[in-house]
Amino acid sequence: MSLLQVQDLKTSYGKVNVLAGVSFQVEPGETYALVGESGSGKTTVIRAIAGLAPAQHGSVKFNGMEIRGASERKLRPLRKDIAMMFQDPVGSLSPRLTVGRLITEPYKIQGMKDRDLNLEAKRLLEMVNLPSHFADRFPYQLSGGQARRVGVARALALEPKLILADEPTAGLDVSVQGELLNLLNDLRERLGLAMVIITHNLNVVRHVADRMGIMYLGRLVEEGTTEEIFRASRHPYTRCLLSANSEPDPDARLERIALKGEPPSLLTRPHGCEFRERCPFAHSGCERVPVWEVENGHGLRCLAPLTS
Repeated sequence: MSLLQVQDLKTSYGKVNVLAGVSFQVEPGETYALVGESGSGKTTVIRAIAGLAPAQHGSVKFNGMEIRGASERKLRPLRKDIAMMFQDPVGSLSPRLTVGRLITEPYKIQGMKDRDLNLEAKRLLEMVNLPSHFADRFPYQLSGGQARRVGVARALALEPKLILADEPTAGLDVSVQGELLNLLNDLRERLGLAMVIITHNLNVVRHVADRMGIMYLGRLVEEGTTEEIFRASRHPYTRCLLSANSEPDPDARLERIALKGEPPSLLTRPHGCEFRERCPFAHSGCERVPVWEVENGHGLRCLAPLTS
């Protein structure tokens, strides 16, 4: 049984359909990445999973239990199994609390009074490779990379099975990004964590994700293993994103495919394929609505798929 199952998730704010039917699943110990431009709905997906954003339709199951729309009484035992890492590493930390109090606060929230909070703070800081004296610091005394590690430590406090990470490397220098990604990979292997990571940084995806889904205007348009997507993506939008990505191999020669214009407004979704007005491979048949098709584990929503 999958650890997380998201099925036909839909979210609207007024007349704006932010999520238009998102489905995917995450296995125990797996890292799944959601990728797409700003406004594609990535953050709304994980906020809906965490119960921080409304979802008017669909299903979110964790360990087989439906959690979308569940009461707080039913959700409370699961809170320790699902942890959230927010995008702003400093802004998500209360400036009035020391690091030690911040990373052990989940124990108090869960009513776990049998813990030695000083020992737990030391243990959690060691897990993210920070010295124990950081427990006495305040968030403003941390660098961006240190604040992000504190966020990881806080997320790990209750030994969760799933971490939802919103742009975990945003705003960090490249060298610090690498250190953080190596830390996340190490923690996943040691603790058996599953992760859902949202990012626009494809190098992050390549470094940490087992599988990935590409989002456009609140829908998944392609999904597969990270290796397969990078090697043989079939959706023109995915290919455009990959071609614009910085290639770590200096000898690689990638055909650059330019995206036309900006994503359309969610208030005025295009008819037919919603990507066709920006797609360099669109044809007259793309005025129809593409359906989601899966072949050999590779999902695709496209009427003009690429073959090589």
